Amino acid sequence: MSNTLKTASVLAFERKLDPSDAVFHAGRWDAQADASAWTPVQVREKAVRGTISNRLKTKDQDPAKLDADIENPNLQTVDVAALPADADTLRVQFTLRVLAGAGTPSACNSAEYQAKLQHTVQAYVQQHGFGELTNRYAVNLANGRFLWRNRLGAESAQVNVARLINGRTEKSWSFDALTHNLRAQGAINSEVASLGTVIAEGLAGQAHVLLQITAFVRMGAGQEVFPSQELILGRGRGDKKSKTLYQIGPKGQEVAAIHSQKIGNALRTIDTWYEGAQDLGPIAVEPYGSVTTQGKAYRQPKQKLDFYTLLDNWLLKDQPPPVEQQHFVMAILIRGGVFGDAS
Repeated sequence: MSNTLKTASVLAFERKLDPSDAVFHAGRWDAQADASAWTPVQVREKAVRGTISNRLKTKDQDPAKLDADIENPNLQTVDVAALPADADTLRVQFTLRVLAGAGTPSACNSAEYQAKLQHTVQAYVQQHGFGELTNRYAVNLANGRFLWRNRLGAESAQVNVARLINGRTEKSWSFDALTHNLRAQGAINSEVASLGTVIAEGLAGQAHVLLQITAFVRMGAGQEVFPSQELILGRGRGDKKSKTLYQIGPKGQEVAAIHSQKIGNALRTIDTWYEGAQDLGPIAVEPYGSVTTQGKAYRQPKQKLDFYTLLDNWLLKDQPPPVEQQHFVMAILIRGGVFGDAS
């Protein structure tokens, strides 16, 4: 079959780690257990007067012209979010569904390809299980990576994870996020391993898994916090606001939040199997190892470590990749996406 098998032209997978948006509330560090003591973090506008500070073109470096430009202030309106003056702690809360069926496509127009794919995935699960991947997902919950910039410079950060069954807490875990190194994916203690086992049960379809994650970050009274920034397409020069922050809720009751996509990106930052990982550390699982903040792809096709080359060799040529690259391929299938052969 491997001699005639071709990649399906229609091939798509649904994500199996399904986070919600993460909402922001403010309160005091010593009032964590009092749900009524937490108020929504509001997004508000601020008008600022900046100065010219961008790199100048050669023709613009004339002193007289620069003085004339500086006379014109850089006026702009931006969104900001901050804790109230009487609150020193940010609460970030979201839920995470873990779905079964990893490796089963949601759309595939080749029965032969789907059968080979499912056989390959089943063989991987029987040999390795989901433990390697789910422990890494659990690490990223424990270390608070999903807090992004809100984690930097925090005095304290605590992450509470609760497994909900019928709306009630069936089991819970608590982690001191700042004691977990963001670069140490292999630092698995008993609590992290216990959480990873539950996530593995969800991926394997052995149980329904819904987790509620609540993080408390002690930042200081009145300090700025950092929800997601909205991407405004087609922004023109006449637009008044140069930065728009994400908020959800009915009009008049909005609350600052982080996009679910950004939460998902943090959870799947587990790829340490690419070349150069010892220097950069884990990156988000992406088919080409893309890191947009650096403008670089760490899994180039010429290295034969990108997702498509590994998957095709595994399925079409019966050449299983090394075990660590098998983990990477499975992590991509859990991530989901559209991977058909467009040609």
